[in-house]
Amino acid sequence: MSTTVATPDVDETCTYCGSRIFDHDPICVRDCDDDCGSPEYFCNYACLSTYIDENDLTTGNACAWSPDDGDCC
Repeated sequence: MSTTVATPDVDETCTYCGSRIFDHDPICVRDCDDDCGSPEYFCNYACLSTYIDENDLTTGNACAWSPDDGDCC
């Protein structure tokens, strides 16, 4: 799976809040389960975290664990 790394435009805005990403601490995210499509840019981890929560992006993407499960790592 190959991707191209490129610096975003100086006026690139946050996917979540619309702020200019370089006015903050930018984060670039790609969905590499879906052909490593176009990157999404977020101005900080708070916007990324809120975007993930509001779009239910963690639903079904984690292992199920129970404290009663005797076969854990």
